[in-house]
Amino acid sequence: MTICVVVEHRFERTPDGAVWTGSSHSYADSQRYLEVFGHVRVLARVRDVAAAAPGAARADGDGVSFAPLPYYVGFGGFCLRARAVRRAALRAVGEADAVLLKAPSPLTCLIEPALHRMGRPFALQVIGDPWGTYAKGATRHPLRPVLRSVLTRLTAAQARHAAAVSYVTRESLQARYPAAELAFRTGVSDVQLADDAFVAEPRAVRDEASPLRLIAVCALEQPYKGIDVLLRALAVCAAGGLDFRLSIVGDGRLRAELAELAAQLGIGERVEFRGALPAGPRSVEALDGADLFVMPSRSEGLPRAMVEAMARALPCIGSATGGIPELLDAEDLVAPGDARELAARIAEVALSPERLRRMSERSLGRAGEFRDDALRGRRREFLVRLQEITALWCAGRARAAGRFAATEVCS
Repeated sequence: MTICVVVEHRFERTPDGAVWTGSSHSYADSQRYLEVFGHVRVLARVRDVAAAAPGAARADGDGVSFAPLPYYVGFGGFCLRARAVRRAALRAVGEADAVLLKAPSPLTCLIEPALHRMGRPFALQVIGDPWGTYAKGATRHPLRPVLRSVLTRLTAAQARHAAAVSYVTRESLQARYPAAELAFRTGVSDVQLADDAFVAEPRAVRDEASPLRLIAVCALEQPYKGIDVLLRALAVCAAGGLDFRLSIVGDGRLRAELAELAAQLGIGERVEFRGALPAGPRSVEALDGADLFVMPSRSEGLPRAMVEAMARALPCIGSATGGIPELLDAEDLVAPGDARELAARIAEVALSPERLRRMSERSLGRAGEFRDDALRGRRREFLVRLQEITALWCAGRARAAGRFAATEVCS
């Protein structure tokens, strides 16, 4: 059986037909589906390019193919091409294919109503919270209040309609987007951590004579990641005499604006914007070179970047939003958007090497819960249930077609 996975991600295709990705959704990420299904068909936006970007990874391969959807960028582009995208997506789904949607996603909002009207079963993976993502101050868009209301309502409806639902959190997303009573549901992160993603032991005590080295890893597309809050917090720390260096890994349209903010706050020379780093040695090197990971998000699901940092035994501070409280103890949490509280928390840990050591121990222990071998069983069960539900639906359609044919013959 083939599984069709609808992905809210943009890919590139070179003249030889190979499909490439610059970050997530690589061929390696699709292997989890091949443990249960014979083939994976990815439904996503794909544009043709002359050559793959430096550091890009293959997204297709043996058992994984793509059904390219009309390419667009941004909400305006989505609205202009919505009908064509919907037609292409529904054509790509075969009669006997299993369907996996991810939410929140404009593509899922476009495709799910048609599946629901057809009575066709599908599985849903809830990976984020549009109520938080589109909150005031978290996203810049003239239709932000409307998008917040509509996407929250539609995501809730998708969870109710799905035959199987997987949440990346243990409790947070389940509370806002509950599944139907008879649906199969599970809580399992989409983070994949192989054994080599982990260090063997917690970090040694930090040298207090050296600057505190902080790192933040996130896309710089929207304000909800809270990097502006982190910069304001560090300006407070600088005024208090803390010596630090901040490395920001990630890229996006807000990068220049944030760099200007750092300069205005008088900390520009202490902040390095490293751009997006490919998964692998360079990303690991960046994490290993830091003393403290900070995620000041205004909204989150369950952040992959934080779990990856914890696997390197990196002490973490984060906002008390979404799934972050499922990863961190209360003493390592701050209120979203509160720069002064964040500054106080950073200063506290900077002055306590012993506390940083304890945080390192907690990080490594908590990250162990996300090892591939710890999550594989739940992921596989979710996919097996989708396979079984799809097979039952197909069998029911076949029986109904048989009864209809028999009635026609009798008449």
